Amino acid sequence: MLSDYAPILVFLAVCVAFGAGVQMLTAVVGPRKPSPEKELPYECGIMPVESARRRFSVSFYVTAMLFIIFDVESIFLFPWATVVRDLKIFGLVEIGIFIFTLLAALVYVWRKGALQWE
Repeated sequence: MLSDYAPILVFLAVCVAFGAGVQMLTAVVGPRKPSPEKELPYECGIMPVESARRRFSVSFYVTAMLFIIFDVESIFLFPWATVVRDLKIFGLVEIGIFIFTLLAALVYVWRKGALQWE
């Protein structure tokens, strides 16, 4: 019984040993003298002109979230397209309701002005 799990235990031991070994190797070989020049962010050879921690506009985040939402929702069309012939009229009505809901959400977001860059 235990011999069935032996390869898994050996693999686990090798993975843990590798992880610990890499951590110890970076502590031994890694740089030890940090300086302000070494800690500057590298930006294609150009000296940074402002902080990398600047604030973004809220509209950027709203647009990104809307893109993700509509992108994920559109992915649900692919599985439906593969079984459209098996679902017959039920599948057609179901996807019609789904697309109408997406369209209503898009119109709502558009009218609210969330897609405007100002």
